[in-house]
Amino acid sequence: MRIDLHAHSTASDGTDTPAGLVREAAAAGLDVVALTDHDTVGGHAEALAALPAGLTLVTGAELSCRLDGTGVHMLAYLFDPEEPELARERELVRDDRVPRARAMVGRLRELGVDITWEQVARIAGDGSVGRPHLATALVELGVVPTVSDAFTPDWLADGGRAYAEKHELDPFDAVRLVKAAGGVTVLAHPAAVKRGRCVPESAIAELAAAGLDGIEVDHMDHDAGTRARLRGLAADLGLLTTGSSDYHGSRKTCRLGEYTTDPEIYGEITRRATGAFPVPGAGGSAR
Repeated sequence: MRIDLHAHSTASDGTDTPAGLVREAAAAGLDVVALTDHDTVGGHAEALAALPAGLTLVTGAELSCRLDGTGVHMLAYLFDPEEPELARERELVRDDRVPRARAMVGRLRELGVDITWEQVARIAGDGSVGRPHLATALVELGVVPTVSDAFTPDWLADGGRAYAEKHELDPFDAVRLVKAAGGVTVLAHPAAVKRGRCVPESAIAELAAAGLDGIEVDHMDHDAGTRARLRGLAADLGLLTTGSSDYHGSRKTCRLGEYTTDPEIYGEITRRATGAFPVPGAGGSAR
């Protein structure tokens, strides 16, 4: 089985529609794909309606968190999307995205960048607006060559010159809320140093003690040495280890299935989940 547990659609900051994403996943030879848009489950219904035969969809979200000033992304799988407390927190984060993005547009303009809110809104479309949309605008304007190059202290990285804060969950609260909604939590790309400051291993240990299920080890932003170190840490802490592409369509260079999760780990994730269950495709509509 080929299993990719981290992918984004136009419901947040990917460039493929949810329907297009599941079709691409099937074409890439995946057996299982997780749709984990930022702080939203808005793409799930469309993805399920278009799910091709032979592909299983894991519903999820990537929750925006912050710990001691450091951004933390928490992958949440197979939770009940109607659970009220978690739904309310996701809504608070989403509602804060537009004011935050507008603030970053203002800061970029103060830095001499000829960016406009209209440009960013056009790029975001119906998705949940975020920094990748501003980064795409910077690419369009020729300020940086790639989206990744916008995530530096000069521009949009945590604490960068154009950075602005938004409402974010405490990761310990995220673990608690997802568990209460019957879901499974995996810390996304925990050692991606190019994105800015990383969560210290001591904090990962505390999260593990609080109920964190796993860490994303095999990821494009982790080199071989980092992956080996994280695997050792996970073994010490009794955490599951996953692998994923963190696919964003054409917005990033990663490909669906570039990194994958071991089928036994996937099986354990599904065994732990009680809020929702993976959905096998029966041949969806060609939307």
